[in-house]
Amino acid sequence: MPDVSRGRDRVKPGKKSRLAARLGGWSGPPGPFRPEFWRSPLRGPWLTSVLGLVLLAGITLVAITGLISYAAYEPRLPGNDTTPGKGLLGFYLFDWPTDPVWLYRVTQGAHVVGGLTLVPILLAKLWSVIPRLFAWPPARSVAEAVERASLLLLVGGAIFQFVTGILNIQLFYVFPFSFYPAHFYGAWIFLAAFAVHVAIKLPRVLRTLRKHGLRDYLRTSVADTRPEPPDPDGLVATHPAPATMSRRGLLAFAGGGSMIMFGLSVGQCLDGPLRRTALLAPHGRHYGTGPNDFQVNKTAASLGVTPASTGESWRLALVGPHRMALSREDLLAMPLYTYALPIACVEGWSTVQTWTGVRLADLARLAGTQTGSAGVTTRSLQRGGYFGQASLSAVQVADPRSLLALRVNGADLSLDHGYPARVIVPNAPGVHNTKWVRELDFTRKRP
Repeated sequence: MPDVSRGRDRVKPGKKSRLAARLGGWSGPPGPFRPEFWRSPLRGPWLTSVLGLVLLAGITLVAITGLISYAAYEPRLPGNDTTPGKGLLGFYLFDWPTDPVWLYRVTQGAHVVGGLTLVPILLAKLWSVIPRLFAWPPARSVAEAVERASLLLLVGGAIFQFVTGILNIQLFYVFPFSFYPAHFYGAWIFLAAFAVHVAIKLPRVLRTLRKHGLRDYLRTSVADTRPEPPDPDGLVATHPAPATMSRRGLLAFAGGGSMIMFGLSVGQCLDGPLRRTALLAPHGRHYGTGPNDFQVNKTAASLGVTPASTGESWRLALVGPHRMALSREDLLAMPLYTYALPIACVEGWSTVQTWTGVRLADLARLAGTQTGSAGVTTRSLQRGGYFGQASLSAVQVADPRSLLALRVNGADLSLDHGYPARVIVPNAPGVHNTKWVRELDFTRKRP
């Protein structure tokens, strides 16, 4: 096999000398800014291309499901928009449906679990291109400057989106800013940089994989692992160290890490014994009792809801052309309906439970509005926190499965699950299924 490092040295000195002369003999900062600092024989266009294609598919899935999640919040309705001033970035928003009832459960689960699964692949990809991030000088042409700027936004955006997303699903609200707008705008910045990067790199990735294929590198043992031929991006080590792992081993290590992440998080999207395997999910650790034995996102105590505020003095206020106050006994005396419906949270967990309650459409008529003519704004007893109120569309109110739930699985709601009454709407994000409801305001017209 030819001496790759010496062949590379024969190519580069002239360029380095001319550049050093223009810089007064200075060859750049020491350490990671110098090519000889990076010595792994595994780095190169082939490895980066394989990891890049995996990320291209995975990030596309996570991005699409993330945008769907934002649409599910119905941000065009009053009080639902967590990102005021979004302007043109909301161009794709659409009326969120109530069918199929499992849609949000699947898309949000895919968003969260998919993001967690991609973490080892993302780290491997960053490791494979890290020499490029420290290349000196920063740019030799306008085209290279544009590429490096997009790379900075790409890497910074990826780190920001993954770190803030993971902290949010773990309930570590340590941000000095609001998570929702930061994650939304950060996603668009990242996606713009991602699109530029794909447009620049994808043709080169495809050429690399067509030229070298997969079989030869994947069959190469550690003993036979050699650096790839010199590349224009400077990923291949100029002074490689002996291989301690094959490229196949590195891909297996990253893929195995992804499978572990998947296995420790997907259980939160499933009912049954597998839920106990979701060790990376903070939800579901605080179960209720008996029929109320399922996830609690925020407890009543954490939001200032007390047994005294939900006791016999509690009344549900209906606001519309007719105003009235109903006790829990009044609600239980009305026609009650039972449906098995999922409840799915933005943090990724979901479960199907059987809910019994009064149809929102019946309460709308009681308040003097016609079915399908008005949406509703629900207001909670909770104090503080996000989503103390939420707006539902007229379509959501009119769906016969949309309930003001009083019972779950044949038992009264527990306090942590929203006693004395909570909203349950098919295919709605969990935060719109308001707990501890004190008021239903039907004065808002369509949508």
